Amino acid sequence: MVGLEGFEKSYPHQISGGMAQRASLARALINEPKILLLDEPLGALDAFTRMHMQDELLKLWAQRKTTMILVTHDVDEAVYLSDEIVVMTSRPGKVEQIENIKLGRPRDRSGVDFVKIRSKILKTLHLAGEQKSLEYYL
Repeated sequence: MVGLEGFEKSYPHQISGGMAQRASLARALINEPKILLLDEPLGALDAFTRMHMQDELLKLWAQRKTTMILVTHDVDEAVYLSDEIVVMTSRPGKVEQIENIKLGRPRDRSGVDFVKIRSKILKTLHLAGEQKSLEYYL
C-alpha cells in the first residue's frame, strides 16, 4: 500500500526520508488501530506520492472505518482528507476555528466549494498570524 516494493531488505540508512516516512505509516497501520494519530505523515513526500498516499489513506478509512486525527500545515491536504478541520494556535494551544467539511468524495481540488473552504481557512490563518504573531496548525 505504501509503495515500498523492492526495498523490503533495505536498512534505514539506505532509504530516503520519504520512504522512511512511508515505512513508519505502514508500521502504524499493520495492527489495524481504531484510532490513528498522524503528525505530518506525508510531509517529506514529493507532490505526486503525497497525493497518492492521501488517496490510500481515504481508501483505508473507507475500508476499515479507522478514525484518523491528522496534524498538517497543508491546507489543501486538510480540506481533501477531512470531515472536520480544527485550526489551533501553537502556544498556548487553543482552538481558533472549527470548519465542518460537507463535501462529497471524491473531492475535486479545483472545485468551487473546495476552493471556498480553502480560502476561508487561509484567510483565518493569515489574519490571525498578522494580529497575534502566532503559528497556526490544522
